[in-house]
Amino acid sequence: MFLKPYFQEKMWGGTRLKSEFGYQIPSDHTGECWAISAHPHGCAVVENGAFAGMKLDQVWQEHREVFGDAQGKVFPLLTKILDAHKDLSVQVHPDDAYAAKHEHELGKTECWYIIAADPDAKLIYGHTAKTRQELAEMIKQQQWDKLLRYVPVKAGDFFYVPSGTIHALGAGIMALETQQSSDTTYRVYDFDRVDPSTHQKRQLHLQQSIAVTNVPHVDPQLQQKKYRVGDAQVTQFAATDFFAVYRWDLTAGGTANFVRKTAPYTLVSVLNGSGQLQVADKKYPLKKGQHLILPFAVKSWQLSGQLEIIASEPGKKA
Repeated sequence: MFLKPYFQEKMWGGTRLKSEFGYQIPSDHTGECWAISAHPHGCAVVENGAFAGMKLDQVWQEHREVFGDAQGKVFPLLTKILDAHKDLSVQVHPDDAYAAKHEHELGKTECWYIIAADPDAKLIYGHTAKTRQELAEMIKQQQWDKLLRYVPVKAGDFFYVPSGTIHALGAGIMALETQQSSDTTYRVYDFDRVDPSTHQKRQLHLQQSIAVTNVPHVDPQLQQKKYRVGDAQVTQFAATDFFAVYRWDLTAGGTANFVRKTAPYTLVSVLNGSGQLQVADKKYPLKKGQHLILPFAVKSWQLSGQLEIIASEPGKKA
């Protein structure tokens, strides 16, 4: 199931989604490509096959067999590409329990694969407060340089961002984000910027932010794995309760035969190159910027060509 993305304009967005991927973006401040999405704030549309023209959320609700009869009210994952032309706000997301009670949707654990980064690009990841009281006081006093942890970033880096993690992408970064399908964001700090569309500072959510932030911050320990599938180098970045995320690198002229072992479906995003996907006797050309779902009925597939792909699968909590 190939998908047509939905695009979100943001005050921090730019034009790299057009220049890098060839997308037809709505403006020169487009920040987000919601590539594989069934979220009501931006739903992808199926481009081919029996469900062509249907939104992904409708396929999820009416044809659950496509996803291995998976449970859950909503399609659990959301794949985005983000163009941070300017700094994003400093923010934090709630876990499932808090989000269900206060926002009536899923929590938001996410991760980033860095597609590109300017030489001096940095992101914010975590904080220095030892107690919730200290966190609240440092926020109140706006001691941002003392509170926030800045991390230099380069293309190919991977960051796991569990719910409760204070974070922000910095200017000059493009990232593919795999996340729970949630649009709940609590802003901690927004650099005192004025939104040009409203001429107002954007709303902050300090009470909620202090309530949901993990204190103290602890960097998650991920066990990355590397292995080969045919001519493809596979990197497993993360395998969590919410999702597993992989990079598939296929060198020019190579082929790789994949077999799905446990997950009911697989999300696929082509970040670079071109090639071919073969499922049984059907062949599909692949190119940079395409996004698709390999549904439950697809147990094995072959890739050929020169491709860089980020793939993900739902975890046991999805």
